[in-house]
Amino acid sequence: MLPRLKCSGTTITLFQSPEEGWQLYTSAQAPDGKCICTAVIPAQSTCSRDGRSRELRQLMEKVQNVSQSMEVLELRTYRDLQYVRGMETLMRSLDARLRAADGSLSAKSFQELKDRMTELLPLSSVLEQYKADTRTIVRLREEVRNLSGSLATIQEEMGAYGYEDLQQRVMALEARLHACAQKLGCGKLTGVSNPITVRAMGSRFGSWMTDTMAPSADSRVWYMDGYYKGRRVLEFRTLGDFIKGQNFIQHLLPQPWAGTGHVVYNGSLFYNKYQSNVVVKYHFRSRSVLVQRSLPGAGYNNTFPYSWGGFSDMDFMVDESGLWAVYTTNQNAGNIVVSRLDPHTLEVMRSWDTGYPKRSAGEAFMICGVLYVTNSHLAGAKVYFAYFTNTSSYEYTDVPFHNQYSHISMLDYNPRERALYTWNNGHQVLYNVTLFHVISTSGDP
Repeated sequence: MLPRLKCSGTTITLFQSPEEGWQLYTSAQAPDGKCICTAVIPAQSTCSRDGRSRELRQLMEKVQNVSQSMEVLELRTYRDLQYVRGMETLMRSLDARLRAADGSLSAKSFQELKDRMTELLPLSSVLEQYKADTRTIVRLREEVRNLSGSLATIQEEMGAYGYEDLQQRVMALEARLHACAQKLGCGKLTGVSNPITVRAMGSRFGSWMTDTMAPSADSRVWYMDGYYKGRRVLEFRTLGDFIKGQNFIQHLLPQPWAGTGHVVYNGSLFYNKYQSNVVVKYHFRSRSVLVQRSLPGAGYNNTFPYSWGGFSDMDFMVDESGLWAVYTTNQNAGNIVVSRLDPHTLEVMRSWDTGYPKRSAGEAFMICGVLYVTNSHLAGAKVYFAYFTNTSSYEYTDVPFHNQYSHISMLDYNPRERALYTWNNGHQVLYNVTLFHVISTSGDP
């Protein structure tokens, strides 16, 4: 059973065998906004146990068998009909000769008739096959009658539900699917897809994003060109409008930004104020700064940037668990520090020293409380290092991804769409991610 669902961009393998639970495969959201999700449901799922589904499956098997039988009969009947037509000509010829003989036959004529009669011998078996085929046709006709009755019964049962009842059933199914998606939770990054180029716009450096907390109907896109002293933020109504460069409004920030590590979270833009270690929270609807706060000890002004420079000292991220800041301090000797921030006050809730030198990192992003670091911003880059905040441990990884335009200056994960947003040498690019997680479906209704 392979239902197709619309969903956000990710690929998740839930278990190693289809018999153990659900498998869910999805792709990153394409530029036209569409996304296909395929759920592979195990053989022992509720679908296979449903009586009507089982009955329909049996009926489909019977229809297939009847169809194959009818095809065989058609081919065989055509072949035999051609043979009988040929024999009809021979029999007419024999009848004419017998009438002409008028009771006297020479030895030669008798032998000729005998030879012709020998040619008619297979006709007996053909006629027997016709009798058997006639019985088969009667049986098939009865099967078709029974199938029609069964299908009419099922159609009657399904037709008994009114539109509102069917709508309630659909809503209930959607709720169950949503609950199942919630069970998927977080997973470990095991792969990054090929890039999907959404648009080529702007300079070599910049950032673009959607709101990680907005409902699915809100597909606004924010665009910020350049990596320092910029103040202009473009807000496009939809991804389609962003692709076409239409239907946008402009926000003029009261304070310029530094770097490209900005993020939009719950209607506000979080960014690093130029030439400072100050975090600014700018609210789009009110067009005002709600709060700003210095990040204690954080380097700025190209003191501890990523390997590509560009005032990328401070990088803000959002994952499934909330708002994060990635930066470095003198106290940490240039190693990456990950801090969980309170999105309302911008206070540091907790910090981790990853031990990874920030100047050796191309870019970084957070997924499910895990910081993933790339080893380069150039061609040949791969996800090389992972730091797990839940266990305060790390591991080296080897997850390659295609750096199509050879210079990434922004790389950020969107938990709503489960996709990586990148700015690559003036191109706005999406990547699908592959996560691995195991869940149990025992006890599910």
